[in-house]
Amino acid sequence: MLFSVPWWAYLIVLGIIFSAYMTFRTAKEERELDDVFIEKEGQVYIERMNEEKERRLQKAK
Repeated sequence: MLFSVPWWAYLIVLGIIFSAYMTFRTAKEERELDDVFIEKEGQVYIERMNEEKERRLQKAK
């Protein structure tokens, strides 16, 4: 039964499996990159909030 299928059909199946693997791998890498970017932007936002808070405290004195 295995030998009745043409050899190129196996290549197609392997290509589909490889494509799915690469899709998942790329999605994971992009998710990790997005998480790093979001964390960095969150730090910038927190720093701005702290600077504004300090500025308002200085202004109130």
